Amino acid sequence: MNVAMYVAAAGAQVFGYVLILLAGVACVAGLIWAVRLGFKVREREPAPPRPHEHPTMPPTGPVHETVEMREPDELPQAGDDNERLTPYQIGNVRSRRADDQHRPRWSPGSSGSFGGGGGGRT
Repeated sequence: MNVAMYVAAAGAQVFGYVLILLAGVACVAGLIWAVRLGFKVREREPAPPRPHEHPTMPPTGPVHETVEMREPDELPQAGDDNERLTPYQIGNVRSRRADDQHRPRWSPGSSGSFGGGGGGRT
C-alpha cells in the first residue's frame, strides 16, 4: 500500500514540475515573440535624420530672449447692456507692448509676499 501511495505522489509531483516547466517555456516564447515584434516595428519607422538634415542656426546667430512689459488689448463691447459676450465672440486674449517698460516693484514698506513675516503697511 505504501508503494502505491509513493507512486501516486511521485506522479502528481512530476505533473507539477512539467506544468511549471511548460509555463516557463511559454513565458520565454512570449518574450522572444515580443522582442521580434519590436524589431519589426522599428524597421518600419523612418531612420533618424542625418547630420546635414538637422536644423541649423540662423545666419544672424543664436536667437535671444526678449523681455518686455505687455498689457492686454481692449475687449470687444457687447451691443446692448442686457447682452453678454460668449467666449467665441471674445476670441483669443491678445496683448500689446506697453508704453511704460519699467518693471513694477514692491511698494515701500510692504513685506513683498503674503505671509512673508514683514510688518506690512502701517
